[in-house]
Amino acid sequence: MTKRESEQYQRILDAAFTEFAHKGYRGATIKSIGQAAGLKSPSLIYWYFPTKEDLFFQTIRNRQPLLQAAINADSLLDRPPREVLLSLARTQLSFMEQSDVQQMTRLFVAEIGQRPGLADLVSQVLMEPVLAFLRTYFAHQVSLGCLRAHDERSSSRAFIGMFLPQMLGNVFFPRLRADGLTDEEHLQTAVDIFLRGVVNDG
Repeated sequence: MTKRESEQYQRILDAAFTEFAHKGYRGATIKSIGQAAGLKSPSLIYWYFPTKEDLFFQTIRNRQPLLQAAINADSLLDRPPREVLLSLARTQLSFMEQSDVQQMTRLFVAEIGQRPGLADLVSQVLMEPVLAFLRTYFAHQVSLGCLRAHDERSSSRAFIGMFLPQMLGNVFFPRLRADGLTDEEHLQTAVDIFLRGVVNDG
């Protein structure tokens, strides 16, 4: 890909994120994304992305920090659990503070209830790779002797689950944030609780 093509590719992804965030999957069209990206012809999008579904997939992949961690898993495998888990949690919570991300989350949750196929796509694109990365990371830490043997499928879900109320609080449940618990206070306590259950003390 030439520099010009690379720049155009990124412009399309940036425009797609904004369009999806403000209009949802159904409302964002190839035409509107092409116009937002400043393309002479929206059909140029198909040079980089064969379908709207693929464009959506790449848009999420380009922005989602947990997915980026999953893609670059090799660089994290040998790092200690507390460091990795705190870093992942901080990055994700910070990501969820962005207004465009919150808007996209609201729109997609509403659409997922009406379109099961979109839920399958989000699971395939985002949730499955992230959980697979966490399973791999925890299993590797078990092999290093840092964590005790356990079911990594469950620990992966448990780790993500510990942060959902904090991540979604500003989006759907602002009353949950009324107690003043900061993101940093929550993640420090949550990671401590999580690690007490899986650290190998022997």
